[in-house]
Amino acid sequence: MILVAGGSGTLGTRLLGLFGARGLDVRILTRNQNRARSLAGPRVQIVTADVTDPRTLEQAVAGAGTVVSAITGFGPARDVSPRTVDWQGNANLIRAAKAAGVEHFILLSVCQAAADHPIELFRMKHHAEEELRASGLAWTIIRPTAYMETWLTVLGDPLLKIGTTRIFGRGENPMNFVSAHDVAGFVDLAVTDRAMRGVTVDAGGPENLTMNQVVETFQTVTGATGKVSHVPLPMLRVMSALMKPFNPTMAGLAGASVVMDTRDMTFDASDTRGRYPSVAMKGLADVVRKDYAARSAASLELPRQA
Repeated sequence: MILVAGGSGTLGTRLLGLFGARGLDVRILTRNQNRARSLAGPRVQIVTADVTDPRTLEQAVAGAGTVVSAITGFGPARDVSPRTVDWQGNANLIRAAKAAGVEHFILLSVCQAAADHPIELFRMKHHAEEELRASGLAWTIIRPTAYMETWLTVLGDPLLKIGTTRIFGRGENPMNFVSAHDVAGFVDLAVTDRAMRGVTVDAGGPENLTMNQVVETFQTVTGATGKVSHVPLPMLRVMSALMKPFNPTMAGLAGASVVMDTRDMTFDASDTRGRYPSVAMKGLADVVRKDYAARSAASLELPRQA
């Protein structure tokens, strides 16, 4: 039995197909039963639990041989945060797995995770890595760069739905993007190959692109048109400072946008490709073609905003 925490998210839903093809039994840990209900099947169980509440985790991990943690508290929800989920939530899940006799724990971290990183998510993932390494469990840590699918949803979907999109910052700073499909391939390999235990994998994609290039590629492949605007860096810096006392979540998102628009977020994936040639690494245009072919054709029949 494989327990996937965060199984209804960007990565988790892609893991289900890979595990199902191997005939593996999967249990999805989720806070929201309604969100995950459609994923249930003959080999897929749904268990409602909250990683921020250790009391709910005993039943979730019982009988699991492997735990995959793809949880994150980074986003607009105000009742969670990277600290409560990515660090403390993972720590709770690691302890519960240890107590239940879980054999192998696979942690989804983030590339460049470090104790002194300016983005809170990266600091909290670093703390979770340290918790796992000290736990005594057999472990694998996978550190993806930015998910293509996440940013295509943020930047591309609005172009198809309302004919406009907004980039936070100048959009001129290159960063690395990786497909969640390919990251799922690394997780699948970690489940099946014991040589992956005690290994940390930096999972990046083949391209370093700016946010402007992400939008341009999306438009070229889908044919979508519309207005592309930018939130200036000075405004993001002001938002990060002024919103912190009463909306720390939005302040954190604004601050992270500043970092992503100014810090070196590139990655050379050639070493990873050489070590793990069985895991494909798709380019952004390939992912857009795969995920948006039907949606772009339908949306282009609708009138666009000027």
